[in-house]
Amino acid sequence: MTNRALICAALADGESRLTGALKSEDTGVMVMALQSLGLTVDHDLATQTIRVVGSAGSLPNVRADLDVENSGTTIRFLTAMLSACRGEFRLDGIARMRERPIGDLLDTLRQLGGGAVSATDNGYPPVRIAGEGLHGGEATIRGDISSQFLSGVLMAAPYAEQSVTIKVDGELVSKPYVTMTLGVMSSFGIHVDEGDLARFTIPTGRYRGTDYAIEPDASAASYFWGAAAVTGGTITVEGLNRDALQGDVKFCDCLEQMGCEVDWASDRVTVRGGKLCGIEVDMNAISDTVQTLAVVALYAKGPTTITGVAHIRHKETDRIGDLAHELRKLGADVEESADGLRITPNELRSAEIDTYNDHRMAMSFALAGLRVPGVVIRDPGCTRKTYPNFFQDLAQLKE
Repeated sequence: MTNRALICAALADGESRLTGALKSEDTGVMVMALQSLGLTVDHDLATQTIRVVGSAGSLPNVRADLDVENSGTTIRFLTAMLSACRGEFRLDGIARMRERPIGDLLDTLRQLGGGAVSATDNGYPPVRIAGEGLHGGEATIRGDISSQFLSGVLMAAPYAEQSVTIKVDGELVSKPYVTMTLGVMSSFGIHVDEGDLARFTIPTGRYRGTDYAIEPDASAASYFWGAAAVTGGTITVEGLNRDALQGDVKFCDCLEQMGCEVDWASDRVTVRGGKLCGIEVDMNAISDTVQTLAVVALYAKGPTTITGVAHIRHKETDRIGDLAHELRKLGADVEESADGLRITPNELRSAEIDTYNDHRMAMSFALAGLRVPGVVIRDPGCTRKTYPNFFQDLAQLKE
């Protein structure tokens, strides 16, 4: 949500104040990129507030070489945004970023008149943009790789010369993340005809600078709800509810199916652990919580089957294959499929867990260590990507 709000604020007419901004590496990467483009972006980490003076669609710096490190939202959202502006830009990141596909986003932007290409002509970063803006019109986009492609185009589309219609080719993955994008756009003054999330019509227009309050991170909350499930304890996360813009609050529905009690209030969600049983669940809509549920499944009676998440193989790491490998280290039987995995718990054992520079691997497998002595998380610092204080906060949990 923070990086979406930053894009809208950067393009907007006037000044915006974002409160509750996520303190993370991903946020910092986006802020530094916008500053490199000449925008005034003041980030107060202590108060989690970001002030952005919008560009009104015309960037102060029309040439820039931007380092996105390993931030998928940053490269995808900026590629679309910069294609809607004028100038020459290059975006690149770490070695893993050069393995994360972006070709489908580039194809869609070209259909709209954009000048973004893969610098190595292989459909992967680095990305080079020779921008004259977007013409607009109609375009198609694949829906089965990453919803962030669609979100990026949606946020940039109001700045095309004419209205934009986007048709999704195939089934759209991670639909709640697109709904989140539309909600952020609406708060900045642009309303999209969403056509059942299969066909989108975006009018030309301008975002308006605004004061925008960002919800607490529901994906990060999943680790604490998962901790309640694993330990049989009770954990309350404040600032979220069943109607949150982030779909990942529905992770609690999975825990409820497994045997936990969930209390939904207007400003908090409480999970109480119970006797856990395995479930079968399609997690396409809440794919950032797959690793959390997989670790919770280690403590359930019977197998847990997760499906619908083939696209997470293209994340910070292969979140199916590498997840299965680490679960086996702890003693589980894991059957890997093209779009998910089946986890059958056995007697658990200690293990050293590799994180693959994936923040979600580190945080989810930390839950195993709440019950199994001797679990070691290698490279715990990778949590800085979205949650640098995770292990400090985890250490504060008390019986």
